[in-house]
Amino acid sequence: MLIEQSAYANRWRAVSPAAKGSFALGGLLAAFVANTPAAAAGIALVMVATTLLGARVSPWLYLRVAVPATAFLAVSSLSLMFSINLDASGGGPQWQFAPDAVSRIATVASRSLASLAALLFLVLTTPLRDLIALLRQLRVPEVILDLMVLCYRMLFVLSEAMHDMLTAQAARLGHASARRSLHSLGLLAANLMVQVWQRAQALATAALARNGCGSLRFLSPAFAHARRDTLIAAVASLALIALAGSLDR
Repeated sequence: MLIEQSAYANRWRAVSPAAKGSFALGGLLAAFVANTPAAAAGIALVMVATTLLGARVSPWLYLRVAVPATAFLAVSSLSLMFSINLDASGGGPQWQFAPDAVSRIATVASRSLASLAALLFLVLTTPLRDLIALLRQLRVPEVILDLMVLCYRMLFVLSEAMHDMLTAQAARLGHASARRSLHSLGLLAANLMVQVWQRAQALATAALARNGCGSLRFLSPAFAHARRDTLIAAVASLALIALAGSLDR
């Protein structure tokens, strides 16, 4: 939900999704071109600065979206520094620290961080409706687009149902103690699964009742200066890739 709030409230909401997609693609390519952690970190800083200063995305909202993914990346990078030695003299497998892999892990982690910053730039500045229109122009199969739309809608259904259940449980003092909270959590999970299944079945029934055998379509808004913005984004992407190559030297 935070991503959608940013996608509709940022400064570049009216910019063509093709332009933002081109710049995000340039950021991804630049992340793979960077061969050193410093170069990849520089690309990540450029993408973050563009998102915060250019698109005027709220820093607090950006942190709330980026922290879970960054924490997962940090834990994954730390796990790569250790290996299991199956030929240990003690008779059993042993954990072993791999100091020679630190440089490679730092390169992979910094590239992943730069790629994450590029993807966050795209999703925090572009609503899903515009992304679907862009993917349709790129000839992505309609089945994939329909699944994206349905999953997107079910996220809101799931969030609304969970909010209603939590409100009802709080009104009945369902979280007054740790034991009652655990019991309420079990009831929430069970009822939520049933409600999501029923609402998904109702959605499928409604689609069949309307003879819904075609793809799901949305009205795409007209973007002013779309060609100019796409050209500027393409030039910026090439500059970003060149920057990633120059930082390696």
